[in-house]
Amino acid sequence: MASTIAEEMAKKQREISVAEFFEKNRHLLGFDNKRKALLTAVKEAVDNALDACEEADILPEIVVEVVQMGEDRFRVIVEDNGPGIVKSQIPRIFAKLLYGSKFHRLKQSRGQQGIGISASVMYAQLTTGRASRIISKIAPDKPAHYYELKVDTAKNKPLILKDDIKEWEKPHGTRIEMDLEGSYIKAGQSVDAYLKQTAIVNPHVTITYVNPKAEQIIFPRVTEEMPKQTAEIKPHPYGVELGLLLKMLANTKFRTLQAFFIKEFSRVGSGTAKAICETALVPPNTKPSKVSRDDAEKLINAIKKTRIISPPTDCISPIGEELLEKGLRKEVNAEYYCAFTRNPSVYRGNPFQVEVAVAYGGDQPPQQSATLLRFANRVPLLYQQGGCSIYKSVTTTNWRPYGLNQSNGALPVGPVTIIVHIASVWVPFTSESKEAIAHYPEIIGEIKLALQEAGRRLQKYTLKKRRVKDELKKRSYIEQYIPHVAIGLQEILGLKRLETEKVEEILKEMLEKHRGKLEDLEFDPSKSVEYDEEFARIGKEEKEGEEREQGEGKEEENKGEKEEEEREEVKKEGNKK
Repeated sequence: MASTIAEEMAKKQREISVAEFFEKNRHLLGFDNKRKALLTAVKEAVDNALDACEEADILPEIVVEVVQMGEDRFRVIVEDNGPGIVKSQIPRIFAKLLYGSKFHRLKQSRGQQGIGISASVMYAQLTTGRASRIISKIAPDKPAHYYELKVDTAKNKPLILKDDIKEWEKPHGTRIEMDLEGSYIKAGQSVDAYLKQTAIVNPHVTITYVNPKAEQIIFPRVTEEMPKQTAEIKPHPYGVELGLLLKMLANTKFRTLQAFFIKEFSRVGSGTAKAICETALVPPNTKPSKVSRDDAEKLINAIKKTRIISPPTDCISPIGEELLEKGLRKEVNAEYYCAFTRNPSVYRGNPFQVEVAVAYGGDQPPQQSATLLRFANRVPLLYQQGGCSIYKSVTTTNWRPYGLNQSNGALPVGPVTIIVHIASVWVPFTSESKEAIAHYPEIIGEIKLALQEAGRRLQKYTLKKRRVKDELKKRSYIEQYIPHVAIGLQEILGLKRLETEKVEEILKEMLEKHRGKLEDLEFDPSKSVEYDEEFARIGKEEKEGEEREQGEGKEEENKGEKEEEEREEVKKEGNKK
């Protein structure tokens, strides 16, 4: 009997592995063109190295080499001084997609999905046919294990081509070499830009970089202080959806619904758990596995109506205002810097924190759009800027009151660099390539509030510049008339030439007493080519202004008396003659 069409179609059905899927859809992981592929491979290896060092509380020393092996062929080498990887884990970490330690943890880290470095190894074998070489050592008295690996895409398993022990002088750490197809540029969205921006938001890291032209660039650390160690937290009820709740209820080891809420979620005590159950009209002593779908839906609705404390924030580690400003000063030559860190907030039950920094003036072009640097969990985001909530937040903020020009819906125009960093236990990226952040209203709102605070600080600075410019103009006008006043006094009082010069000096001293000495106005022309000495007053601290204001009252009291004394002095000089 002939088989039906449906039966024939059924014979063609087969399961595919996740490695096969990403093999055909590598653009989802950031390997959609040669230039981006080279950057993505470096980025994934460096991110892994930094995460490993920080988790082991080791100040990171990262070496990155990009060697040109031929036309569109490069060897990417990334070496770190981290804790190393135990032998049994090396093949799976580097050659099995969706294998890692961070996916199920709610704590801040650069990696999230267990895809990045294994996807880079897969891309390398697809484009050059060569295996990636990995060497790792966990202690000075332990051997260094060497592997040559490929990804078996049909089974999503590591394919081990070589397993050996090698002599390696490092006491501990990991080194990976990948040969891949790529394209190198020095500017824009490049490996160079990625490493420079990584140095800004990771001021505790030293990166030694050798580019394809064999030029060595060192990004030194500016602090010995390691980022705060983050703690793992449990999910918050506000971030749980119906399907996940049903799964958690089916898998929990706790015997009552009340105990389930207390032990499986953060910020839920016995009173809160009881309130959720009572609102949902589900008895607190119900066995979790016996909760029906309808009751679970009632529990979800009850959670939304119950006031629950925000999740703990020790799971995130912001850079901090001081270190963020230090990192910015190290890499961006400007005349004014400020940084601001918002208090932690929550989206969908996930804690997050926003930081903003601004560098103004210096050698930055004054007639071009601001340079926007986006970061998530200390990682630069170089692509898909237009689709990112950070970009939307910056362009929908009104920068005109803060001294910058701006067209509607565009970046502000001026000599300014704007940094926005989001730290979270789970950054809501728009795709697996982790290039843009989703448009959650809570995230956009927090970014805008941080930008407005940074804008207000910048406004104080630009207003001060304007006041200085006006002051110097007034000073120049007054100084123009001093010689004429001196000549007039000479004619009235019959002064000689030397006496007239003395009068001119006294008048200049009077000007300085009332308006400040010129030598007090600081100006470093190397910091700003665009702005001349009219803006020299920039750089004075707010404290100086406050002290000056406090002294103004006292000066005003003695002002008349001093002026009278100076006039008498001039008259005496004239009478003597």
